[in-house]
Amino acid sequence: MSQVKHLLQGKGNAIYSIAPDAPVLEAIKHMAEHRIGALLVMHGEQLVGVMSERDYARKVILQGRSSSQTAVSDIMSGNPLTVGPDTDVFDCMRLCTDSRIRHLPVVQDGKVVGVISIGDLVKAVIDAQAEQIEHLQRYITS
Repeated sequence: MSQVKHLLQGKGNAIYSIAPDAPVLEAIKHMAEHRIGALLVMHGEQLVGVMSERDYARKVILQGRSSSQTAVSDIMSGNPLTVGPDTDVFDCMRLCTDSRIRHLPVVQDGKVVGVISIGDLVKAVIDAQAEQIEHLQRYITS
């Protein structure tokens, strides 16, 4: 499992999104309902940002703003970094850690086809390392 497309196959095809003009309260309810940490912010078919739990905490809760009167566009992270389905998992891990982000939209031919999280990447990297260790152990003991 070395490419993003393999991660997406394991996750299924669910893409959770919200419109930029929706109230933050609606976004938080949506994230809680689906047990996810972020939503893609879509204007029609166009990806315009990502709204995460961090954005909510930093830009609504800590600033004393109203969740029902604040628009998603006011707190979202705009111009999100994206990756393609053929991107290597290790490259995505570097991108997330270097950029200090937790969610990467996956775009193919200009269309969002999924989202991977830092958790997905960590699991994939650990699984790949465990497999390599197993192969090395077999080699050493054979």
